[in-house]
Amino acid sequence: MAKEEAAEVLRVAGREVRITHPSKPYFSREVRLTKLDLVRYYLSVAEGALAGIRDRPIVLKRFVDGAEGEAFYQKRAPSTRPDWLRTVTLSFPSGRTAEEVVVDDAAGLAWIVNLGCIELHPHPVRSLDLERPDELRIDLDPTPGVAFGDVRRVALEVKALLEELDLRGWPKTSGSRGMHVNVRIEPRWSFGEVRRAALALSREIERRAPALASSKWWKEERHGVFLDYNQNAKDRTTCSAYSVRPLPDARVSTPLAWEEVPNCEPADFTVATVPMRFAELGDPHAGIDAAAGGLEGLLELAARDEAAGLGDAPWPPHYRKMEGEAPRVAPSRRKRAAQPRNRMPLLVVANSPSREAALAGLERWKARHPEAAEKLAVDDVLVDSMRGRSSTWTRIRVNLRNVPDAMRPEQETPDPDDDPTRAWRARRRSAKAGD
Repeated sequence: MAKEEAAEVLRVAGREVRITHPSKPYFSREVRLTKLDLVRYYLSVAEGALAGIRDRPIVLKRFVDGAEGEAFYQKRAPSTRPDWLRTVTLSFPSGRTAEEVVVDDAAGLAWIVNLGCIELHPHPVRSLDLERPDELRIDLDPTPGVAFGDVRRVALEVKALLEELDLRGWPKTSGSRGMHVNVRIEPRWSFGEVRRAALALSREIERRAPALASSKWWKEERHGVFLDYNQNAKDRTTCSAYSVRPLPDARVSTPLAWEEVPNCEPADFTVATVPMRFAELGDPHAGIDAAAGGLEGLLELAARDEAAGLGDAPWPPHYRKMEGEAPRVAPSRRKRAAQPRNRMPLLVVANSPSREAALAGLERWKARHPEAAEKLAVDDVLVDSMRGRSSTWTRIRVNLRNVPDAMRPEQETPDPDDDPTRAWRARRRSAKAGD
């Protein structure tokens, strides 16, 4: 039996932090990084990373087998933890509560990275007021095939609208294909009000740039760059500044100055390049806490939308039905009482915790149905990153709208068909049926 590797003990912020299995590979494809390499990266940008998570409860998204392994979300703080690590108790839309970790210093940062937290996922609230967010989060998520240039253009539309409303946005790459714009706000509004403001912003950007931007929740209705207003719903988190993303090149969600946005490229910001950038330029978002604004303008915009007949938009599927929300049914499944049924011809072709396995399943489907595959447009392939209570997985669907009826394949058993939430959803349906 091989001897277990000794832990590396680091002295960080006056505390000792044990890094277990320090040479364990965390990235091994385009770049090679060990767990200790990742810890050292975060310590090199600790001042910036802490600005995004300090004094905030944080969800632990753990990649215990590295970036190529399956991740899981851990809301509850580990029972075995240092006595100097703070926690707070959050309540969730389900009515449940959880004691979550709060990271205050570089030692806490190193400690959670040792748990496998490649990404950092803080809530948009501070520990002294867990019901009133101090951050509006604008998530620009490009649909398949959309160029990053369109993301940049939508970000600049967001900047212009925010400035009209006397708000300041702070842009960063998402570390994947999109961008985030964070807005520091005074903690005077509830989660529901902040989400309402985000929805109004998303709809206004869609009106201003209809060819580029979309506020539609259902993926089959989206085009261009989706502004995900639901990232502001309670219990939703996004990766914060300087988070490493589990992509082969170890990209980093990197804060930018607005003058950098028109020419930035996500692939330029990685674990290899960001520490030097941080050392030379500092943190472009260093002034964010001094720039808190109000939501009055966005809420006025929301009120005008509602007066014009625009009601609430869909919430994430695991939230209870909200007052004023339209039926939470995808257009492809919606039944119309007064007219013939209008269905988007969608097929599910793969479900898997592994994105690579799901994409391989898509290629097998294309090989089985080459004539139909040839008719698919880029945005007819919907690659959904699904998030359950503690699991993530990839679902791939194809929209056959461009395939003639006679050539459309029937729904088959997805290949692979590994949805980690299926058993939980079946138990939930059974429990409801027994009530």
